[in-house]
Amino acid sequence: MYFYLYLVSLCLGIAAAAPQFDRNLDAKWKQWKSQHRRLYGGNEEDNWRRATWEKNLRMIEMHNLEYSAGKHSFRMEMNKFGDMTNEEFRQGMIGFTERRFEGKTKGNLFREPLFEQLPESVDWRKEGYVTPVKNQGMCLSSWAFSATGSLEGQWFRKTGKLVSLSEQNLIDCSLDEGNLGCKGGVVDVAFEYVKRNGGIDTEDSYDYIALDGFCRYWEETSVARITGYVDIPSRNETALKKAVATVGPISVNIDASNPSFRFYESGVYYEPQCSSHNPNHAMLVVGYDVDEETHKKYWIVKNSYGKNWGKEGYILIARDRYNHCGIATEASYPEL
Repeated sequence: MYFYLYLVSLCLGIAAAAPQFDRNLDAKWKQWKSQHRRLYGGNEEDNWRRATWEKNLRMIEMHNLEYSAGKHSFRMEMNKFGDMTNEEFRQGMIGFTERRFEGKTKGNLFREPLFEQLPESVDWRKEGYVTPVKNQGMCLSSWAFSATGSLEGQWFRKTGKLVSLSEQNLIDCSLDEGNLGCKGGVVDVAFEYVKRNGGIDTEDSYDYIALDGFCRYWEETSVARITGYVDIPSRNETALKKAVATVGPISVNIDASNPSFRFYESGVYYEPQCSSHNPNHAMLVVGYDVDEETHKKYWIVKNSYGKNWGKEGYILIARDRYNHCGIATEASYPEL
């Protein structure tokens, strides 16, 4: 009798611990898994991922209801990160080492043009400076994509040729300078490697695999030799604007640790919880503008999560809002 009661209580405990799903979302969950090719290792993992996905979906829907009520300046959407917790996202998609190594840097300080009349808006994509959006995969390599992005822009400015450069070259070969490959890295250190190395290989000759590998740099396919790099004065959005307007796309680092960034869809991104002092994800500012309807100023920023994230791979980040998300905290570009 006691054994029977024990079994009943055990079963009841298991049933109580089992996740309670919204069955109206069954078809949507299956569609999401199919779209993103998710295959889990059994029912237990499937249930855990389903619970995480539903929690994220409810958060997104609540945010968008508040957006419709005028409480937010941007929309969110379910995407390929939907079955990840925020901690998993932080560990797998963002993070890098300190860029300036306790204040020491080999970069030159940006000299702001004194009498330059800056345009009201800039978009270097329209001028041919920017390659298509790329995808870093599950590798902490945003630093490499940011570095190649600004280098691609400066190479186009010098030669008139837009050449996609190899992030994998930087991941595999800049370890001696201090980068950590798929465990994180620093944009300026990538520039130091390219300078010392005498160039960087093209994407076509050194393809991306989203894993740490052996250095296989080939001088015959190398381009984009640089003489150094320039650091924008820290936390100075005015100086960043001048650099973007007069130089081209600029490498930046931002705080990307909030769930709202992970699920950004459209609009001007302003997140009150965003830190302006602790950036952890490298990106590329390709321009700036002002929203015609809301009159909100924003930066046009290229990410490395693929075209299916955000606005076809881009995010509009609030500009002149006290260095929002740290966008001007650590900004730089290479010199050719």
